[in-house]
Amino acid sequence: MTEVAERDGGVTLEDLKERMAEFAKERDWDQFHSPRNLLLALVGEVGELSEIFQWKGEVPRGLPDWKDEEKQHVGEELSDVLLYLVRLSDICGIDLGKAALRKIGLNAIKYPVKLSKGSNKKFTQINAADNSDSKSNSDGV
Repeated sequence: MTEVAERDGGVTLEDLKERMAEFAKERDWDQFHSPRNLLLALVGEVGELSEIFQWKGEVPRGLPDWKDEEKQHVGEELSDVLLYLVRLSDICGIDLGKAALRKIGLNAIKYPVKLSKGSNKKFTQINAADNSDSKSNSDGV
């Protein structure tokens, strides 16, 4: 089996997709990789990642107070989540990179900078506030 070579730009989703497909094929696991099974495995891995953070309270960026072993464990669980997600998207015939870029564009529409900068409100709250401002302005208030 070939290694995924890191390029100057890093590893691509396509690299991971191909590597996961090869990995599953070599082990005759395609028969088990239905969308449902992969989704359930993904959820399980998210649970394992969540366990690491459970009871730690708010954690600062970069995990500065964490031991190297703890950070490595986080990296392993994040990798499991990513790999199952990439495999699930492949089995479903979804180009994950394109879908993610499209979603960022949709989110940019839902959360315009002018209305959402510095706010953690949901788009429904932002739009409701914007609509009430528009109404008050149109009423001359």
